[in-house]
Amino acid sequence: MSNREWALAPLAPLSLRPADDVMRLERLGSLHACRLSFVRTLVRQMGRQRWQVSRVRFDLDENGYGTAVYRLQTPYGRYHGVMFAQALDDERRSDRVIAEAWDVTFGMVEGDVDDSLLAQMAANIPLQEAGRQHPRVLVLSRANKSLRNFAHFVEALASGKQPDPAWLTRVGYLYRTTAVYGNGKFGIADFARLHENPDFRRPFSAQMAGVYMLRHFSIEQVEHLARCQSPATACELATEMRRYLGIGNSTGLGMAPFLINHPQLIAQWVTQRETALALAQRQSPGNEERQRLIALTRRAMQHLSETVTEDAEQSERNAVTVAALPDVLNWLESAPLEDDLWHQLVAWSERTLSLEAQELINTLLIELYPEQVDLLEDQMGVDENLDLEPDMPLIRLRQLMETYYGWALEQDYTSHDGAYWFWYRSTEKEEPRLGIRHQEPGVEKEVPIAMGPRVAHSHAAVCVYLEELPRAKVVDFLLAKPRHKEIIRRVQTLVKATYGDIHANLWHREMKPMHLLRAKLAFFGASRFDPKSDRWVRITLFQGAPLVEELNAEPEDLAHFDDWSFPLEPQFSNGTVNPACQSPQHSHEKSLHPPVEGERSS
Repeated sequence: MSNREWALAPLAPLSLRPADDVMRLERLGSLHACRLSFVRTLVRQMGRQRWQVSRVRFDLDENGYGTAVYRLQTPYGRYHGVMFAQALDDERRSDRVIAEAWDVTFGMVEGDVDDSLLAQMAANIPLQEAGRQHPRVLVLSRANKSLRNFAHFVEALASGKQPDPAWLTRVGYLYRTTAVYGNGKFGIADFARLHENPDFRRPFSAQMAGVYMLRHFSIEQVEHLARCQSPATACELATEMRRYLGIGNSTGLGMAPFLINHPQLIAQWVTQRETALALAQRQSPGNEERQRLIALTRRAMQHLSETVTEDAEQSERNAVTVAALPDVLNWLESAPLEDDLWHQLVAWSERTLSLEAQELINTLLIELYPEQVDLLEDQMGVDENLDLEPDMPLIRLRQLMETYYGWALEQDYTSHDGAYWFWYRSTEKEEPRLGIRHQEPGVEKEVPIAMGPRVAHSHAAVCVYLEELPRAKVVDFLLAKPRHKEIIRRVQTLVKATYGDIHANLWHREMKPMHLLRAKLAFFGASRFDPKSDRWVRITLFQGAPLVEELNAEPEDLAHFDDWSFPLEPQFSNGTVNPACQSPQHSHEKSLHPPVEGERSS
């Protein structure tokens, strides 16, 4: 079939990968951020709609402490990012959720911020969970400095030099958040308030916007400190360095229950990603697409080579992926340019490559086709409701369990290894934790995060009930055994959304909680995945993303504007890593929108 005949042929329904493959915990733990990740979709939206960011207050002292307020104006609304920077003793600096003080605390507010609201926020935002937060606050967060990076940046800029880019290659940020709250936590605005909001109705978009504002503040704060330290010689960050600067995040097991407690939402995310992959595979590539994929593969290979982690296992995974990519390049350069080339590539990768390398190839394929893929970005949300079908014959329920939950029924939950872990909530912060069953106390306070053993338990009860009443319906069973209601309605609902449950025994000794964290963080848009133990990880967001002063430029090509995945260490044009800066009077700040009349600015 010719390319033209292939293009004109009726399109068959998309064939998505089976849940037994996609929802394996090891594969979920191999995902990379893609163009449907929330940071990418937010930045595209900001660029398309020409959102405007302006500084309306910048009351920082010579040590960088004080208050900054940034306005975010969209075609549909106005918001403000309010930052509070304070002195923090080293002994109080902690990324743990039990911390009570941070270098910066901030909130993003819907509407205007007058003096009364600012005073209320100043009294409560720094307290975070302990404060009385205002209901117009959409996002509540806090962050700590990367002290070595911060000091290096200030010192370099104050002396009129650019910081060494290698510092950002090792640690890609000046600030890392330790929690980014939304959705009604601690008295802030409920997510229902955003359902009809055209700016932030996508999942986690308000939170990501708050993090983006923090990134801009980190740039302005470090430049401010350099000017205070040496007004005569200080300069600003080069544009390449600004883009390469991201925001870190430090997170632990608190993220894991979300994947379990929101199965329909997770199914929706995975479905859209799988749909994007299927759409990409269905395209008939020309040489331009092939060369584009070759270029993306080379960039990803260099990015992974530059990624630094002290975790031995993650270092090995990165190294294996990097070592495999020359073979991918050889395959791409030598394979005949046939209509089903991408199907062939995916099939070859599944036979040949590690899971992480397979999912990298899938991510890059998705990147090739923005016209098809970007249409899916408004379909990442879903109304969640687990529906019970009481009139379903009980034997039909058993069949569904055995068909769709074979992964759960085949596990041994009684062996030492099969029931090794138990999940519980800490007394301190009500955060999820892992304990070793039969060794550590607290098993009586276990929380039901592991779905596999619960499904197996309900299935066994259904089988016993059917032996006595083979013609029973679900309602009959639940009247006799009501404790199984939650699992039964989950099964009945998720057989229609088969990507909703993770196909793994979350009690098993070999279960790696880091896979759970990576799966969710990949959808957020995380890069530089850096585990610090088997239970918490640091990542980077927005590294490589366009800057606020670029959002309102006239991008000749939006695809170029959006091309910032797998960012690389900047290479300055004169071949040095510390070129002299432009003078302060040529600051980019002049190109930003001026403060609104009557509001304060530095």
